[in-house]
Amino acid sequence: MNQDIDYITWFGINWPTEVEWALVKTGQILIICILLLISLAFLLLFDRKVWAAVQLRKGPNVVGPFGLLQSFADFFKFVFKEIVIPAGANKTVFMLAPLLTFVLAFIGWAVVPWGPNIVIADLNVGILYLFAISSLGVYGIIMGGWASNSKYPFLGGLRSAAQMVSYEVSIGFILITVLLLVGSLNLTTIVDSQADGIWMWNAFRIANFAEFPNNILVGVVMFAMFVMFFVSALAETNRPPFDLPEAESELVAGYQVEYSSTPYLLFMIGEYLNIVMMCAMMSILFLGGWHLPWGSIESLGIGPWLTSLAGLLVFYVKIWIGFFFFAMVKAIVPRYRYDQLMRLGWKIFLPTSLVAVIVIGYYVAFLAPAATHTVAGG
Repeated sequence: MNQDIDYITWFGINWPTEVEWALVKTGQILIICILLLISLAFLLLFDRKVWAAVQLRKGPNVVGPFGLLQSFADFFKFVFKEIVIPAGANKTVFMLAPLLTFVLAFIGWAVVPWGPNIVIADLNVGILYLFAISSLGVYGIIMGGWASNSKYPFLGGLRSAAQMVSYEVSIGFILITVLLLVGSLNLTTIVDSQADGIWMWNAFRIANFAEFPNNILVGVVMFAMFVMFFVSALAETNRPPFDLPEAESELVAGYQVEYSSTPYLLFMIGEYLNIVMMCAMMSILFLGGWHLPWGSIESLGIGPWLTSLAGLLVFYVKIWIGFFFFAMVKAIVPRYRYDQLMRLGWKIFLPTSLVAVIVIGYYVAFLAPAATHTVAGG
């Protein structure tokens, strides 16, 4: 048998191509994971600094210059603390819950495009993939609350399940309005449909005077959807003022009250990863992704590599801006009551998003210029 052919098909693997592809994808995954973890360290510090500034405090300022190493000190503190498991807890489920939350929070980033040609898996159904993964995230919280064998974590888990399911419904209809405008489930296609400038970003379509007067109808509806997506993202990630599953004054920190050390750290990383994911989705769906306010990132004419890096930087800045608004809401808005939270989701957001789907569907079917339609599937 020919030695070259033997080598190419060894163990059923096409070595020169499949192995190289696997190595490239593994490198991409490691880079994205490292970038996310380092970003989380400074986003957490940023969150605390914003909260402190609103309250006229300095915030963390001891560990490292200006407190920049505080998150890393907290990380080592969590890692070296003893893991305490309650005597009556289901130990297997108790330990599996934070791990599931942590893994699912990372898996969602596989389809998120960071810039031109910077994506691990450019799926044509990327939106559906993200929606499926985010729906699974609630299981980690429910498992943690139930396995703790304590009434307060259990109540926190039940609250979180009801809250996340309620606001996922409205988020789903909000996503449909964007999909109707773009005609694709592919996240890269959604970003590229907003490449012509801020007047084509889905949050600011009212500025697209080339479609007057239809731009007023679409602009008002899509800006409302942008605001509703932001508020729903707060509820979906249990952020204030919707942090009822972990309301310290009522539930003693909720579903994770029995957790300590590394398992608690995994819960916290998963929660903050979901927050950053929502910031990224706001940018992709409504704020042009990696494109500039005055036009496409490709219009800079700086070559493919620099264009990809510039797009990554623009997208990264938009994520930080979105996180800033998350932090400001935490600092200035008082907590909702649970009945107010449910009423907002089911009696206001759900009917409003349903009407928005009908309006955008009418626009796409009868009013939109034929040139704006894209091929379904990206």
